[in-house]
Amino acid sequence: MSLLLLEALGALLVLVLIVWWTMFSGRRRGELPAAAIEPDDAVPPAPSAADKS
Repeated sequence: MSLLLLEALGALLVLVLIVWWTMFSGRRRGELPAAAIEPDDAVPPAPSAADKS
């Protein structure tokens, strides 16, 4: 029984470490400001195969 509890505690510790790692592994100064992000419709579409003929 104590082995199961020890294994569950180890799995919980691994989960907490994974969450901690992903939360704080982003940009050094946080997210970019909204003005620096271009909207998707500002990017011209890629040429298709029909345009090449």
